[in-house]
Amino acid sequence: MKKGVFAFGILLLFAASPVFLSAKSKDAKSKEKSPASQMVDSGSFGIFQNGRRVATEVFSISTSDGVSTVESRIQAPDSNEARQTSKMQIGADGSLISYEWHELQEPNAELTLMPKNEFLTEQLKQSATSKPMEHPFLMPRTSVILDDNFTVQREVFAWRFLASSCKQEKTDFKCAASLFGTIDPQEANSIPVTAQPGGVDEISVRGVKRQLWKVNLKSDSEMWSLWLDPSDHYKLIRLTRDGVNMEVLRD
Repeated sequence: MKKGVFAFGILLLFAASPVFLSAKSKDAKSKEKSPASQMVDSGSFGIFQNGRRVATEVFSISTSDGVSTVESRIQAPDSNEARQTSKMQIGADGSLISYEWHELQEPNAELTLMPKNEFLTEQLKQSATSKPMEHPFLMPRTSVILDDNFTVQREVFAWRFLASSCKQEKTDFKCAASLFGTIDPQEANSIPVTAQPGGVDEISVRGVKRQLWKVNLKSDSEMWSLWLDPSDHYKLIRLTRDGVNMEVLRD
């Protein structure tokens, strides 16, 4: 396993993590010369139900001056027109700076999630003409945002788990299961989720066998399985949800 490959994307998002301090020191000179803004990941995910593509998620993750921006839009498989969009900004320690979601068709609902004092507060408009409703969360700014509509937020969550709960021991990569406080803005709900390491898993992706690193995200009511590519900055390749005939694949 290559330390530098692992550190690249996650270090940009969670620079304060002790897991990567050695890698950060080693590359300090090169990072001083790096541009202020850097793309960490971008592309699209195909969303499939019963083997049929039902939507496409186009996303980007970038970092600039210690702030990481995660943007995504959902569109029909045969169209470039977005149905809904999201934008999340987080600090290097994982603290939420802002989150916003917009529905781009009737009834044009939208929401924002922002820090307020020590906690987080959501404002939801159910239509373009309705008054905003406020919902406070007694949750810290470091809570993980997991909007059910967006796959890329689970990639960011997996990176956060790797950065905070895993360590390199010689040639081994060891992780401990960890509990995170998460918020689902769509449901205005806070949910404890346990991230569990699944180790190396050989699976077939579009007819090609690949060795990917598996992470399970488990709550009281559901479990998501993620497969990450250790040869390419631990980018998310595949995602499934237990009990649902749904699969997400990187294009």
